[in-house]
Amino acid sequence: MAGSSHILSLRPLVGGFGVDEAASVTSTASARRIHPAWWMAAVAFIALLGAAAFRSVPGVFMNPLHDEFGWPHSVISSAVSLNLLLYGLTAPFAAALMVRFGIRRVTVTALLLVAAGSGLTVFMTASWQLVVCWGLLVGLGTGSMALAFVSTVVDRWFVARRGLVSGVLTAGSATGQLIFLPLAAVLVENLGWRVAALTIAAAALLVGVLVWLVMREYPRDVGADPYGATGAEPEQVRDRGNPAAIALRTLRDAARAPAFWLLAGGFAICGASTNGLVNTHFVPAAHDHGMPTTTAAGLLAVIGVFDVVGTVLSGWLTDKINPRILLAVYYTLRGVSLFVLPQLFAPSVEANMVLFVVFYGLDWVATVPPTMALCREQFGSRASVVFGWVFASHQVGAAAIASIAGVVRDQFGDYAAAWYGAGLLCLLATAFSVSVRRKAPEPVTTVSASP
Repeated sequence: MAGSSHILSLRPLVGGFGVDEAASVTSTASARRIHPAWWMAAVAFIALLGAAAFRSVPGVFMNPLHDEFGWPHSVISSAVSLNLLLYGLTAPFAAALMVRFGIRRVTVTALLLVAAGSGLTVFMTASWQLVVCWGLLVGLGTGSMALAFVSTVVDRWFVARRGLVSGVLTAGSATGQLIFLPLAAVLVENLGWRVAALTIAAAALLVGVLVWLVMREYPRDVGADPYGATGAEPEQVRDRGNPAAIALRTLRDAARAPAFWLLAGGFAICGASTNGLVNTHFVPAAHDHGMPTTTAAGLLAVIGVFDVVGTVLSGWLTDKINPRILLAVYYTLRGVSLFVLPQLFAPSVEANMVLFVVFYGLDWVATVPPTMALCREQFGSRASVVFGWVFASHQVGAAAIASIAGVVRDQFGDYAAAWYGAGLLCLLATAFSVSVRRKAPEPVTTVSASP
């Protein structure tokens, strides 16, 4: 009982608090602290913001490169297509690399690739160099910070609010476009595309420093549990296997499930109708109708504003509504809006174009949170890498239509056929989404890469 009397002797502490009262105050203060998961989400948001910004500028580079070097739109579009393709195909391997080597190392390396690719474009003299710099290097770099990165961060750091956090992080893509696209357009018009390219390189380096200083791998690295953890979650297991083998083995296993192909097909159409077509060709298409490049770029930035709202709202809805229903609604409305778009282009911004921009912004990447949720439902602990492959299909679709739309423009003199074709594809994505069968949740074993 000596221990008991010793404890009792500590009750009258400084400030009049006994042990019980002090414990209560400590518990209250701890409860009021911001959970470290939110800090990791904030850093991830900034990295995603940067990656989106670095990807979004080829649209404002297209006409200046065409004017300076005489390269056809289809040739310039091929570099954009490679960028979009690698942005997707890199994602599952980057997710596996994050399992093996950690989020921080992979993300910083990716940002260095972006800085190198963007900076080296100022020395270009031939179109193949554009393909190497903007297509290969920037594509690999931004692909390592794709939405599989979102899935990895969310799955490691959050148990509760996964849909909402997925939506907020995905909105980083829109915010990056919002911040950098108008700036890039102004820089290109007033100082030249080379200054814009160097600005992107410098921004990538700054984001890399922030990620290295702040990002950590797992909640236990800072003495915490995942946000919303109840203590019933399975012990995390480390996988030291070859990252490429992990990614390919996961693809092999996932490909046996019809749900994988339905999700991948729908997401390929999502990429075709957003990154591949609108993000790449909206500015030159508007310019074809007499609209100034800076005005068209500003409209894309407005899409980014409303994308933030739409994606966060979609994440919140994903926690409450069947994600199949959400995807069906999103794809149907997107298809209808693309059928209308060719009639909206004009030399100046009319009210109907503003309405399109607002609507399309709300729907832009609202598909991401419900698609992530379905991957988690269907594939459990391997959801991050599986989503990496689903996202790869997103970029395959984007890359394909980026090139196809460039050919359409060269052959027919406008983009109308591309807009109508994308609208039909969106209706097909609606059918894919409602065809994903329900699967009962399975116990989740999270993979750890910490020593």
